[in-house]
Amino acid sequence: MSNKKPLLVGLTGGIGSGKSTVAKIFQILGIPTYFADDRAKWLMANEPELIKEIKSNFGTDSYLEDGSVNRAYLSKEVFSDPEKVKKINSIVHPSVGKDFKSWVTLQKSPYVLKEAALIFESGSNQDLDYVINVSSPLKVRVARVLMRDDHRTEEQINQIIDQQMPDEAKNKISDFIIKNVDNKLLIPQVLKIHNALLTKQEPS
Repeated sequence: MSNKKPLLVGLTGGIGSGKSTVAKIFQILGIPTYFADDRAKWLMANEPELIKEIKSNFGTDSYLEDGSVNRAYLSKEVFSDPEKVKKINSIVHPSVGKDFKSWVTLQKSPYVLKEAALIFESGSNQDLDYVINVSSPLKVRVARVLMRDDHRTEEQINQIIDQQMPDEAKNKISDFIIKNVDNKLLIPQVLKIHNALLTKQEPS
């Protein structure tokens, strides 16, 4: 039995790229997947030190009376201001990084996935062995998000896209690229990367 640590593989892509769909295919193949954005939301609501820091930087209105995150307030006061977005990310990302490391120690597979929108932007790619970028044309991404999130306007989606690294730049620095376009099937692309990662984990 091997005591090897699993390879740490990032799975990223801009909003509407389809990275969650790709993550589900990897999960079907038995690969444990850490959904960083979901965990960030959980930690913001449950991690005492993080809650304290968010309140200290953005005010007690950041949380509702029942202790849950005041998403409406944060969307309006924080996520519409690029400087405040940088600040909240600088508070939340280290907490997520620590949580991810703890999670990895419990995994037994050859590699694990960390699914996150801001892997390069947050610098967390430096702690990963490989990064996969899910690439998709801008128009397609905007259309997907408009269909999926009826609470978002096209202007809001473009604001989010503007805060993320352009797709072309991510493709250049990623180890693997999955093209999520109409004429490319996802499953064969995922299987090819899956097999490549299993090979990389084999003893030399």
